[in-house]
Amino acid sequence: MIKNNIEDALQIFHAAVASVKPKKLMQQHLHTDEKSIRIGTHFIKRSGINKLLVIAVGKAAAAMSSEAEQQLGDIISAGICVTKYHHGLPLKRLKLLEAGHPIPDENSLQAGSEIMALLHNLTESDVVLVLLSGGASALMEDLPQGCQLHDVQQTVNSLIRCGASIHEINTVRKHISKLKGGGLARAAFPAQIHTLVLSDVVGDNLDVIASGPTVPDTSSFTDAAAVLHKYNLWPTIPANIKHHINKGLNNVIAETPKVGDAIFETCSITLIGSNRIALIAAAREARLLGYHTSIFKENANDNTEELARTLIRQSFNYKGLQPSCFLVGGETTLEVKGKGKGGRNQHFVLCALDEMLKCCNDGYKQNLTVLSAGTDGSDGPTDATGAIADLKTFLGISDVSNSLQQSLTQFDSYNFFEKYGGHIKTGATQTNVMDIMLLIISNN
Repeated sequence: MIKNNIEDALQIFHAAVASVKPKKLMQQHLHTDEKSIRIGTHFIKRSGINKLLVIAVGKAAAAMSSEAEQQLGDIISAGICVTKYHHGLPLKRLKLLEAGHPIPDENSLQAGSEIMALLHNLTESDVVLVLLSGGASALMEDLPQGCQLHDVQQTVNSLIRCGASIHEINTVRKHISKLKGGGLARAAFPAQIHTLVLSDVVGDNLDVIASGPTVPDTSSFTDAAAVLHKYNLWPTIPANIKHHINKGLNNVIAETPKVGDAIFETCSITLIGSNRIALIAAAREARLLGYHTSIFKENANDNTEELARTLIRQSFNYKGLQPSCFLVGGETTLEVKGKGKGGRNQHFVLCALDEMLKCCNDGYKQNLTVLSAGTDGSDGPTDATGAIADLKTFLGISDVSNSLQQSLTQFDSYNFFEKYGGHIKTGATQTNVMDIMLLIISNN
């Protein structure tokens, strides 16, 4: 039977996304009956609750909130759901607010202010259910003393464009915020705080996901300054941000709360979804479709261009069973040097395609299909979640080589795939567990 590699690759990707939908994951970790509420492994007597607040922040916040409303109903006293623009869903009990991502905006500040207000004057009998997913660091913002929104925006934008990892970016974010890096837990103390989280970071570090607002912070002001120096950003970051970090370095202002702080004695956190779950689901789907499947790499945080080219180079030496499917999960890093439009997933496929065309020759008889896409439905500041390219399709296009080189130089992958086809556009998926990349090798 002749296989359609492009259709199969898309089906594998969609299976990965379906496996980490919040509704399914939330049902496994949140349940209520007449006497108690179970959050993760913790049981709370309903009779002992004064107020139950729900705070949901991230790209998956709306779907997580919807399921929380379904499970908890009128037990919810109040709450807020903060998500990216165009990611909202109708909610009955929680206030919905959409805000800027990946750069915070005025609505992000409003969200931070309203969350702080909800947490004011809580008691030991109050319960706060926190639902976190990727994107929360930008969507929930507050300002260090003496700083303006544009100071934070410029700092975050510089970190994103220089190719810093999410661990490094969030190390800085935690030290220019009162809510991040355990700050939300500090603001809610002595209430009970139970957090359910979808991971969008390599390694699933709980103090990195969403900048760890409800867990002890393992980083310091020294670490934050080191990140800025590493990427030569210290001379160019706004003076107000530099002044704030210097105050932390000189112990003028307090560090973020650490392990052993009493504020965490009433906190729990449960990881309910991750890239690994999606990767395993993708592998299962690929095998069902008849592919000899292996996971090429988990927790990938390599440079986007290097990983794409490495994957293709190794495929040209592959002598194993066919058709085969190699899977990669994680989040690559990309230093944007051009003025084009795109995202790391589209750029990954563009680099992979370039390597395919360079390495192949007239005697090469296999076909290669490469896909890279974000599980959240968006890739960079675009309406695409990623791209897919098939070697034999592009071998038949006479003018593709020059256009491809120009697009690589300008980091303009979006317009390349708009012209030649290959975009994957799903809209908001209501989940977020990093990216899925795959390569299919076949005889057809």
